[in-house]
Amino acid sequence: MNRQALAWAAFSLWALCLLLSALGLVFWVLGAATPMPPGGFGFRGIDIIFAVAFSTVGSVIASRRPHNRVGWLFLAAGLGFAVVAFTYEYAVYAVLTRPGLLLGPQAAWVLNCVWPLTLAALAWVVLVFPDGRLLSPRWRPAIWVAGLGTALAAAGLALTPGPLDEFEAVDNPFGLDDPGVVVGLLTPVGMAGWGAALVAAGASLVVRLRRARGGQRQQLKWLAYAAALAATTQAANLVCFLVWGIRPGVLVAAYICALAAMPVAAGIAILRYRLYDIDRLINRTLVYGLLTALLGGVYAAVVLVLGQLFGGLGAEPPSWAVAGATLAVAALFQPARRRIQQVVDRRFNRRKYDMAQTVEAFAARLRDEVDLEALSAELLAVVDQTMQPTRTWLWLRAPDSRHTAP
Repeated sequence: MNRQALAWAAFSLWALCLLLSALGLVFWVLGAATPMPPGGFGFRGIDIIFAVAFSTVGSVIASRRPHNRVGWLFLAAGLGFAVVAFTYEYAVYAVLTRPGLLLGPQAAWVLNCVWPLTLAALAWVVLVFPDGRLLSPRWRPAIWVAGLGTALAAAGLALTPGPLDEFEAVDNPFGLDDPGVVVGLLTPVGMAGWGAALVAAGASLVVRLRRARGGQRQQLKWLAYAAALAATTQAANLVCFLVWGIRPGVLVAAYICALAAMPVAAGIAILRYRLYDIDRLINRTLVYGLLTALLGGVYAAVVLVLGQLFGGLGAEPPSWAVAGATLAVAALFQPARRRIQQVVDRRFNRRKYDMAQTVEAFAARLRDEVDLEALSAELLAVVDQTMQPTRTWLWLRAPDSRHTAP
């Protein structure tokens, strides 16, 4: 197929995703008063967000880089999310809001079977990012394991009797009366295979990042940045669930935003990465993330200690303790930010840190240096060390004439 035909195919798939998402949004509005059924994750409408994000970025990449598999994989994932969004919202409306509507349980069954298939596309994206090709043929088994694992998981969910995993209000309309041991093992074995393939995909991304140079390294940093945000927020959710038995709404929303940001980061990396400084974005994220955690911990500790000392065990902390903790955090903000910035630069941006140290040392010596030749040689050395230009010249203008001398 030529480039124009591939572009039309990409936009056709994108239009289909938007249509299914719009229908899902309609049923979400019609059933807005119905609470979210047990068995789901996040909030109602989450799959609509994913469908629009993945399909939009995928259509843009596929239309501009039609031979790059990343765009088509994002489109496939977006289509999967769109099907899940439509069938989920229709099932809520047809089973819970207005029970008895046509094909309500069947829509819930489709939702239950389709969602694992989207996971294969996500693993494949990591394996072939950013140029659409595997790092080497040795990584091909990960492609097959991801696809086969999610297919087995979908088959197990399709045939296992009882309440559907993703929609517990409905019993599986196509579940086997006597599924046997094999059917019961399909889903856990398949998801374990997909998990192994995802670990391999992450390892492939790390290896590719270590080997990459120049523009491709910057592209890989975009996806690695988004993946790190998603992993961090998910880890925070897991810790809260294991320790307190809850998933805070703020952390769930942050995790969802991080997942939705992955296709956006990939699209920027492939199409527009030269316009944005990913190193600066990573630097700021590390600095302000650590700063927020530090100041939040200080605030909580001060309020807790003062509250226990002056308010009693389990009592509400006095207002002056809260005010004092706030003032302490405000006073610590700038010193802590500067210190964390230095640590981050030294650990994660060593070149910038070394450049700053070199310039500061040269500025200190500049005040005491009187030998013009030594100063010129040192200036050229500092420029060469920090900027690393191909060639370096220095012109000095004579104080009583307009000609220059090398």
